[in-house]
Amino acid sequence: MGGGDDSTFDPKQGLRILDFSNPNKVELAKTLRKACIDDGFLYLTNHGIDEKLLDDALVDIKRFFDLPMEEKMKCLHDKNHRGYTLFAEEILDLVNQKEGDTKEGYYVGWDVPEDHPMASKPLHGPNQWPSEEVLPGWRSAMEKYYFEFLKLGHRVASLIALALELRPDFFEKMFTTPMAAMRPLHYEAIHSKPEEGIFGSGAHSDYGLLTILLTDETGGLQICKDKFAKPQVWEDVPPIKGALIVNLGDMLERWTNGLFRSTLHRVLTKGVDRYSMAYFYDPNFDTMVECLPTCCSASNPARYAPMTSGEHLLKMYHKTDKSFDVTAKPHGFDDLPTSNSQKNEL
Repeated sequence: MGGGDDSTFDPKQGLRILDFSNPNKVELAKTLRKACIDDGFLYLTNHGIDEKLLDDALVDIKRFFDLPMEEKMKCLHDKNHRGYTLFAEEILDLVNQKEGDTKEGYYVGWDVPEDHPMASKPLHGPNQWPSEEVLPGWRSAMEKYYFEFLKLGHRVASLIALALELRPDFFEKMFTTPMAAMRPLHYEAIHSKPEEGIFGSGAHSDYGLLTILLTDETGGLQICKDKFAKPQVWEDVPPIKGALIVNLGDMLERWTNGLFRSTLHRVLTKGVDRYSMAYFYDPNFDTMVECLPTCCSASNPARYAPMTSGEHLLKMYHKTDKSFDVTAKPHGFDDLPTSNSQKNEL
């Protein structure tokens, strides 16, 4: 798929803007394909989620993180990777970071009752919630945001399929019980100091299929389009009111044989509190991730071995989250680590 008008590229912003109100799906798919190959990041406008709902989400995120620590600790994340994650718990850049990310977070996923057979799988189970007395209406609000973003993820995935010259419903069967995770985040009012290894969020690429990001107007997100450049060149991705930011993950890079880009990004905080919500749109645990037929040929064979999405995510969580215990549930993958040492290399 090539050609087409690229009028949605805004050199002032540095990234393409995908206007979902455009009824021409072929044109949208062409723009998306260019963004996926060149940048791995794009802005999404007229996406169908009301701007007031996005504003409300940012208010609700702050409501939780403003709670006393003793209340937040009652929701400390569990073996299913659901609930509150502590400040500095993650080290996303194992080379350059001297301490954990200067942020705290909260995981909300596809809710599976504890007595359901699916709850035996890693990363599956019930969500955790603060009590209604402590935070009235918070659970219902988060559940509403979760499914609004899930619906949007389906629409973006359909367009990605078109951009890869596949049927628009190609990914549909892979999202019947998805590992989609929504993560409200609070970055502390700290000045990042890259030269001292202190980051709001260390340099990393996301693990899954794609990420949809809502952020406040503070800024701080940066991307490095060429991860092999020395020195690395970092570009700001400023927030656009009402727009969402979409970026691709490692799983889609594997699926497309390296055609679509999973781009390095980081957050540098500026001494003020920053709030955002990342929605990780990831498929069913047992989905097989292997080179798509439109992305390989005799002259361009598959570069990556087939792997289930669950296996891939477990490895990545274990690598960057010092509190994540990959052995908390049986996983069935013989090559996964059996300890949670930061020295482990995957």
